[in-house]
Amino acid sequence: MAKLDFPKNNILIGDCIELMNALPEKSVDLVFADPPYNLQLGGDLRRPDNSQVDAVTDHWDQFASFEAYDRFTRDWLTAARRVLKDDGAIWVIGSYHNIFRVGASLQDLGYWVLNDVIWTKSNPMPNFKGTRFTNAHETLIWASKSKDKKYTFNYDALKSANDDIQMRSDWTIPICSGGERLKNDTGRKAHPTQKPEALLQRVINATTRAGDTVLDPFFGTGTTGAVAKLLGRNYIGLEQDPDYAAIAERRIANVRTAAAEDITPFKSKRAAPRVPFGALVEQGYLRAGDRLYCPKQRFVARVRADGSIATGDATGSIHRLGAEVQNAPSCNGWTFWHYKSDQGMAPIDLLRRKFRTQMGLN
Repeated sequence: MAKLDFPKNNILIGDCIELMNALPEKSVDLVFADPPYNLQLGGDLRRPDNSQVDAVTDHWDQFASFEAYDRFTRDWLTAARRVLKDDGAIWVIGSYHNIFRVGASLQDLGYWVLNDVIWTKSNPMPNFKGTRFTNAHETLIWASKSKDKKYTFNYDALKSANDDIQMRSDWTIPICSGGERLKNDTGRKAHPTQKPEALLQRVINATTRAGDTVLDPFFGTGTTGAVAKLLGRNYIGLEQDPDYAAIAERRIANVRTAAAEDITPFKSKRAAPRVPFGALVEQGYLRAGDRLYCPKQRFVARVRADGSIATGDATGSIHRLGAEVQNAPSCNGWTFWHYKSDQGMAPIDLLRRKFRTQMGLN
């Protein structure tokens, strides 16, 4: 296949491996992949009343053997790794039928696994035969292209969305149903494995920035593209079935991108420009001889002209001395040490914020 121009915000129809190999190298920021699960269904799945379950019986989910499935998995993961930027990452979702085989291939090909996330379905399909546990979850693997490159993770935005509690790796989200479930002309599900938009929103919000490009090699009815457009990201969809692609195109056309100010994650403290404590002394926010206090005023330190602080015979940075007086392995000196202001005691982190604002570093 001839090399393709960078087709942002388009759906390409054809074999996903061939299409990825034709895309520019190192051109996408994130890959989200919902590959065939290789369910190995032995026949029709029926409910106790003998009605047929609308399960995954399509030809694209059928492989001759585990070896054939593994070969397919390695081929598409290799192609995906080529198009990922060096600081890019991949998400792969699967069930117990395939996710362990996918995980092994990811590691064999040089990806670096960051997390496995359990998507717990709040409304799972029951086990109609009563021969196994209800299959109430799927697994997502999040991996970076390289162990040594910095990847995108909007930690503070996720924590804020989770009521200021660190986001965990178990996510409870209902399966796609009701008005969100796309139907074909006969009223049946348009795609048997359509994923909920809430799941993709969390993935894309967590691991991309506005303007990034998300590639989905198994695009289906376009959930990844719809959410990417909503959140101000670019998408590239690869889909071998023209009917699925047509549904996805109509769906995405009806999505309106949110306002720019509403889709850019707020800047985390980690992303803010570094300000050394000594800069506050040099600029007169604190002066040599000023006193700093711990929150309960049990410990007192003197500010020194060179940007260090001292207490008793000990001298050091705000972090090292804060840890030393508490007999702790580490300390965030910016929040531990306080100064006396007109409004009372305040952490020196407030002076750092004021410095950043006045210096135009925000």
